[in-house]
Amino acid sequence: MVRRKKEKRKRPYFGIPKEITLLATPEGWLTSVLTTKGGMLCGRLDVPINTDPQDARAAAVVMVTELARDFHNTHVEVSWDPPEAPWSWTARVSPTADNEPPPADAEG
Repeated sequence: MVRRKKEKRKRPYFGIPKEITLLATPEGWLTSVLTTKGGMLCGRLDVPINTDPQDARAAAVVMVTELARDFHNTHVEVSWDPPEAPWSWTARVSPTADNEPPPADAEG
């Protein structure tokens, strides 16, 4: 039997999140995250189906901020738009001010 050489897998490169959509469905809470590179990450939010919408939005914020921190070493803030439908929410994701590079004249 021939064994394949194990390959080290690189982490996929996702752009920094720029928008998130949260949908309440009978099967659970679904998310779509749009990235600055034009990509989209979709999946199910890891909360119970009967979770209050405000708690589901808070869980989505945690997911997006951890994604930005873990993959891009970037801190982001999330601001929710007013809902257009009672089962759907969208939010803008933007880098926080503490991600700014230090001024050129700063000495260390």
